[in-house]
Amino acid sequence: MLEKILQTTEFIKNRTNGFVPEIGVTLGSGLGDLADDMNVEYAISYADIPNFPVSTVQGHAGQLLFGTIGGKKIVAMQGRFHHYEGYSTSEITLPIRVMKYLGVRFLILSNASGGVNPNFSVSDIMIITDHINLLPNPLIGKNDDRIGTRFPDMGEAYNRKLIALADDVAKKNGIKVQHGVYVGDTGPSYETPSEYEFYRIIGGDVVGMSTTPETIVARHCGLPVFAVSVVSDLGGKNLHCVVTHEEVINAVANATPNLSLIIKEMIRRSDEIVF
Repeated sequence: MLEKILQTTEFIKNRTNGFVPEIGVTLGSGLGDLADDMNVEYAISYADIPNFPVSTVQGHAGQLLFGTIGGKKIVAMQGRFHHYEGYSTSEITLPIRVMKYLGVRFLILSNASGGVNPNFSVSDIMIITDHINLLPNPLIGKNDDRIGTRFPDMGEAYNRKLIALADDVAKKNGIKVQHGVYVGDTGPSYETPSEYEFYRIIGGDVVGMSTTPETIVARHCGLPVFAVSVVSDLGGKNLHCVVTHEEVINAVANATPNLSLIIKEMIRRSDEIVF
């Protein structure tokens, strides 16, 4: 695997004239417009990058962006990959490892998710404090000790310092944020009412089809992680509703201005964090 990582990293460095990003960002469903706040210097289609999968989902542009936000150098995935597209979880997380080898200090992940906490509302922003992973673990298989330890600790999957910074940004800008546990499952079908109830029983606040494999791989290779969900719909036995991908995109669009502000300010103030 390390050989693939290094091959991909070298290709990207050559295409970006040695651009060294400080922060990695992954933009989920409907959140690609956050890239509008970025001063983009280089854009590479996933299809052109060796060993990268190709995103096939509406709302995922499918390119790697390099540029600046708030004076900080950023690499941003405008669209991610999913297990339900037919890729293994080790394949969909390769870009996270590549970001590490490109030089990023920490990772910001975003996603759209279904709300299972009855106190949540559509378009709420939820800072992820922990997760329950129901996807195949991306670390299954032979471990390469050059990349990370065989048994990485997940006691602080989501970095407390980054969460505190996000909370401070939200408070100073009058933005309401929720906190909670993200459940990662396979998709692509949306959850049944009983599944929504099950996820709530086991401790989940939202459920989605990504993020947990990326977080596991990031922690495996030593990257601190901050992750945030936009609640795109609500489900459960007492909520009989039909969920469509278009509705998910619309719900995310309503939250995008506030989420964008939080992420931009976190990036601008990132020097305050010492890991």
